[in-house]
Order: sequence, then C-alpha cells, then structure tokens
Amino acid sequence: MALPELCLVTPALADANNGNWQTAKRWSRLLADHYRIRITNAWDASSPRADLLVALHARRSAPSIERFARAAPTRPLVVVLTGTDLYRDLATDASAQMSVQLADRLIVLHEKAVLDLPPEVRAKAVVCFQSCSARKRLAKAPNPLRALVVGHLREEKSPRTYFEAARRLAGHPDILLDHVGAPLEEALGQEAAVLAHCVPTYRWLGALSHEATRRRIQRAHVLVHPSRMEGGAHVVMEAVRSGTPVLASRISGNVGMLGADYGGYFDVGDSAALAAWLERCRAEPAILAHLAAQCALRAPLFEPARERATLLALLNELLEKSTDDC
Repeated sequence: MALPELCLVTPALADANNGNWQTAKRWSRLLADHYRIRITNAWDASSPRADLLVALHARRSAPSIERFARAAPTRPLVVVLTGTDLYRDLATDASAQMSVQLADRLIVLHEKAVLDLPPEVRAKAVVCFQSCSARKRLAKAPNPLRALVVGHLREEKSPRTYFEAARRLAGHPDILLDHVGAPLEEALGQEAAVLAHCVPTYRWLGALSHEATRRRIQRAHVLVHPSRMEGGAHVVMEAVRSGTPVLASRISGNVGMLGADYGGYFDVGDSAALAAWLERCRAEPAILAHLAAQCALRAPLFEPARERATLLALLNELLEKSTDDC
C-alpha cells in the first residue's frame, strides 16, 4: 500500500540554513517511514497531488495555504507558526490571519505559545517541541569564559544587545564573545565588523554550516540568546541537548522552552544585565553548573522520539478524519 503524500511548504530552503529549513529537513527525516515527503517553497494547482499539506510560516506561506485550501478543501491543512507570526504578523497582517483561519490545525513550538494565539483559534493548536540529537557535555577550562550567540544578523534577533555587552566587557580579556550568523541586514553586518575590529574579545564568525555551529555550541561555556521575537529557537534546544547552559532574553518563546523558573533570563535589550551575567558566570563557575542542571531537566522535551510521536499522532488523526469524511 502506497504511503500518503505529504507536501511540506517552507519559505526557506537549504541555501538559507535557517530555522525553517532545519525544521523542514528534520521533519522529512522523522516522518519518512510513514509518509512520502515533498519539500517545496510553494504549492499550486499544478503541483503533484498531496494528501495533506504542512506549511511553515503563516504569512510567508500564505499564498500556498490559500491555494491548497481552495483546491483541496477536504484534505488536511496544517500551519506551523513562527515567532514573527505569533508576535507580530497575526496582529497586523491579513494574510497571516487568513492562514490560521484556513488551517485545520496549528502547530506551535513552545509551551506558552497557545495562550499567545487569538482566543478563537487556540483550540486548533498543538504544542510540538522541536528536537535534535544529544551531544556529550564537554569539560571546559574556566578561563577564559567563552560565550556564543548563534543567529543571523537581523533586528528580531537583537544583535545590538550582544554588541553593547561586548563593548561593556572590552576590558575583560578573560571573557570572549563569539557570534555566528550571516548579515541579513547590511547595517548590522557593518556594525559587527567594526566591533570585531575595535573590541578584540568579540569575534564575528559569519555564517557557518550547521555541523560547525553545533560544535561551537558544544564547546562554549554559555549560549547567549538575546532575541526580541522567537517561536521556539533551534539554538536554544541545541545548547540544552549539548549540556551548554543558556542566558536568554525573557520573552515568551524562550520561557516556553526553558521554563518559567529558569534562572538565566535578562530583560529584552538589557545589555548591562547581560554583561553582568557574563561577569558572574566567569567569576562564579557554580552559576554555570546550576544553569546547566536546570537545562538538563528540560532536555527530554527536545528528544526526536517525542517530536516524531507528536507529529505522527496529529497527522494520522487528520488523515483518518479526512478519509472518513469522504
């Protein structure tokens, strides 16, 4: 018996090397034994038949979502909500609003996100924590402290918070700040280049492969995640699954992954608080050990088997229901 055909629409393909692409690639692998997967950046009526469609990003995938809903109204349609969907576009963008109305189900990627949705669509939402492989926690010499940010340079990631913290810590040669990410906004790339020239303890490494990035996360003492807007950041779970503690902005997307009682938050844009955290982590290694222990308690949420089970339960239920309705 032929496997059902699942079309996975993502606005970002392999060349983007961002969170949307990592999600699409991983889901294709997790579901390969149960569905025939086709990954594309657009669906239209000329596309091969799909028994169900999963679209990442309510706004950017809106044309595909609308076309599929119109062409195949009895086939399941799932929309995966990103941070910009949840925390910007659903309040202001008609195409994103249309996408959540057309969807049979909505996938959100952290445990606080359901309550961040408009009340009228919350019943459609399913929380699916993303996953990654676990890596051995490495032993690290306490000096110097190595901090790492992973995120393409754009406003939503708040790179200037890290830039300013680096300036505040310029007199601390025992605190090194690395930064991985492509300059998606030219001005931010220019600022990073100037900062790297002026502050020797800050290094902008540009875009790296996923594997190279994971190795850097594994070797860092602490991952810094200063974003203003997140739907469930890959790098946070990759740090947790590598035994690397996290310092994160206190936003819904970070709290929904690390937990409300996690000890390593700072307010959005508060570079002074971030710099103080890094100074404390350098001076008091026990702080890093405590944060790592808290992260370890969250690590089972990000296991591949859990993510696969959540996805299969949702998709199989929808597919069975659509067959019954025919």
